[in-house]
Amino acid sequence: MARDYYGLLGVDKGVSDTELKRAYRKLARKYHPDVNPDEAAQARFKEISAAYEVLSDPEKRRIVDLGGDPLENGGAAGNGFGGYSGFGGLGDVFEAFFGGGTTSRGPVGRVRPGSDSLLRMRLDLTECATGVTKQVTVDTAVLCDRCQGRGTHGDSRPMACDTCHGRGEVQTVQRSLLGQVMTSRPCPTCRGVGEVIPDPCHQCAGDGRVRARRDISVKIPAGVGEGMRVRLAAQGEVGPGGGPAGDLYVEVHEQPHEIFARDGDDLHCHLSVPMVDAALGTTVVVDAILDGPTDITIPAGTQPGATLVLRGHGMPQLRSGARGDLHAHVEVVVPERLDQHDIELLQQLKQHRERETAEVRTSHASHGGGLFSRLRETFSGR
Repeated sequence: MARDYYGLLGVDKGVSDTELKRAYRKLARKYHPDVNPDEAAQARFKEISAAYEVLSDPEKRRIVDLGGDPLENGGAAGNGFGGYSGFGGLGDVFEAFFGGGTTSRGPVGRVRPGSDSLLRMRLDLTECATGVTKQVTVDTAVLCDRCQGRGTHGDSRPMACDTCHGRGEVQTVQRSLLGQVMTSRPCPTCRGVGEVIPDPCHQCAGDGRVRARRDISVKIPAGVGEGMRVRLAAQGEVGPGGGPAGDLYVEVHEQPHEIFARDGDDLHCHLSVPMVDAALGTTVVVDAILDGPTDITIPAGTQPGATLVLRGHGMPQLRSGARGDLHAHVEVVVPERLDQHDIELLQQLKQHRERETAEVRTSHASHGGGLFSRLRETFSGR
């Protein structure tokens, strides 16, 4: 069965060349090995690259629209031509039996766009909140400063390949049960470019680019979070032949904070409040991420597990002046050890409040073991 090249790129059969290229570039940036090192992503990148190569070629696309697969060695098995390894694709069968000769793809071009690159950056919560500008060092391909991307030495120039005579491909005739079939493949001498450089640049060996380490200033905006990426246009590697550079993506990895836990634009912290302060009320000072020392008022009679919310004291929203909230989760601390004076005072309080006695009540509340376990329970219940 022929592969669904349109489905691989997520486009319809009548897609234009511009939309086809846009769809391919979007997927390539997601699955390129420099951006996504996962093996499954690399396999996916090969599939979408093959699909784009087929659909961007008018002749191969015509074969696909007729129900064939131009990359299948056995031709179009679904059309009754199967098992003959000498075929280069259904297009060869059509041309051999219905005339027109073998359509040439032409040379691929020596100058091609460069690949995108990915850089991971570790930031603490304060840097994510305020934004930061950092200098990073990247090891990538840059334009050869000796030949300026031409790939030639001195005044020498590229020449047409003697093997393929500038066509970028060579043709061979093979015999099969259906007769003679002419197939084409990239020229092994020029690798499909159609030209060779007899006197290549001594620095880049004709590639037009060299590996180099350079420093780049990266501006991280306020409000970024874990996994977000900042795009630096044309800061990736230069393409073969001095082609345009790809993009550089900086991926943020947010480090855990010792006090605050982040949930989107909101911040959560844990307050341990003595029993007496919870009953009488008090004020706790918290060193907030953006606001510095901040007073949190504990109202009189605050119960264990209460949550106090400070509006607008959380993380800034990305590219917006708005901010999230700060949630303070209260834990009332009962003293474990009491001296005689403490015992007498509490006994007096108990006698004064005789109407209040212990009782058994049904409770559905879960009892966790720490701030982050309780926060997980809070978030999961949303």
